[in-house]
Formats: sequence, C-alpha cells, structure tokens
Amino acid sequence: MNKDLLLFLKEYITENRLEIFNKVLSFRTRYFSVILEDIYQSQNASAVLRTADCFGVQDIHIIENRNEYQINPDVAVGSTKWLSLNYYNELENNTLRTLTKLKTQGYRIVATTPHINDVDLYNFDVTKGKFALVFGNEREGLSNKVIENADEFLRIPMYGFTESYNISVSAALCMQYLSEKVRNSNVNWQLSVHEKDELILEWIINTLKKPETFINKFNEINNGIKT
Repeated sequence: MNKDLLLFLKEYITENRLEIFNKVLSFRTRYFSVILEDIYQSQNASAVLRTADCFGVQDIHIIENRNEYQINPDVAVGSTKWLSLNYYNELENNTLRTLTKLKTQGYRIVATTPHINDVDLYNFDVTKGKFALVFGNEREGLSNKVIENADEFLRIPMYGFTESYNISVSAALCMQYLSEKVRNSNVNWQLSVHEKDELILEWIINTLKKPETFINKFNEINNGIKT
C-alpha cells in the first residue's frame, strides 16, 4: 500500500467523506467472510453484497464453476465499491481451491446446511476462530466438495412447512446475528491499521471522477516532472 499516494489523494476528498470512511472502517471486519458457490440469480447475488456492506462484512468469495456471478446494480446499489470481491473461476471446479486457500488463512469453513453434526445459528461459537460461511446456489444448494471439506455445519431454525430459506435471506439472517455476536465478543474482530489504509485508498480511488488523472499527477510529482 502506497502511503504517500493515500496522503496525496486525501487532499481531493472532503473532510466529511473521510470522516464517514473512518467511521465505516471502525465497524468493518474480516473475522468472518462469506463464500458464494455458483449463484446464478443476479437479484440474490446482489442482495448478498448489499447485506454484507450493511453488516460490515468486508470479504466476499465468489466461486464460479458453472454459473457466472451477475450483479444487478439496482439491487446492489453501489455496494460493490466498498467490498473486497474475490473471484475463483480459473478451474473447471474452483470450490476446493477456494476452501483450501481460506483454510490456510486460518478460516473455519462453515457450511450453511443441515447436517448430522450441525449447530443452529444461535448456538454457533464465534470465539473459536475466524470463519467463512458458505452458501450454495438456488437449486442444488451446496456441492459435495463443500460438504466433504467443511469444518462445521450451521443451520437456521425453521418452524414452517418450507424446507429452506432463499439464499439472500439465509445470508442476511446469518450476517445480522453473527456480526452482532462477533462485535459483542472478546475476539479481535477489527481491521488492522494497514488494512484500513488499504481500503481507504481503494475507496477514494473508487469514488473520484477520473482517478487516473490524480494518480498520474502524483506520479509526475514524485518523478520530478512538472505538471
């Protein structure tokens, strides 16, 4: 992260905007993240992003095996500017690669589906370490690769005839409850100073009109070229 570039670009946004950025960052977390496997309905895909931003979940991991992840701007309402979207689509089946990567980063893989060894949402232990919630697609749910490689299983209690929630509803319920539970626990859920600086830089670039103009000006100044 280029701190000098950050300091330079801060001069081109208002103090009010910078204050809002810092306030939002104080609630952002990477202690848990969301994995979306093969979502194909754009309204669901976009609703999850909007919800993640609302509840301060920074990282979304998007697995594209058969379906390309489509974002509906009318539903996402700009949330993509504030989130870190990680796409996995280079292989025929990208699920195992995604789960393995997150496990090496210290995340527990939590499959959101009923299972013989599952725990309900309200009893899930957030203090055992970082976790990544996996949501499957609208038709088949989670793949066997997720089931076979999950560390834990989580279910949302239901009391009606319908056997499952819509994926965007499931994600919203989980993020709302668990984000509050994490923030009210004694775990270190907040971003580091370095992570906050990285995100502020990204957000400034994403909100400036023609940011390349400002970046070029910064490069010219630092290379000793008069503008």
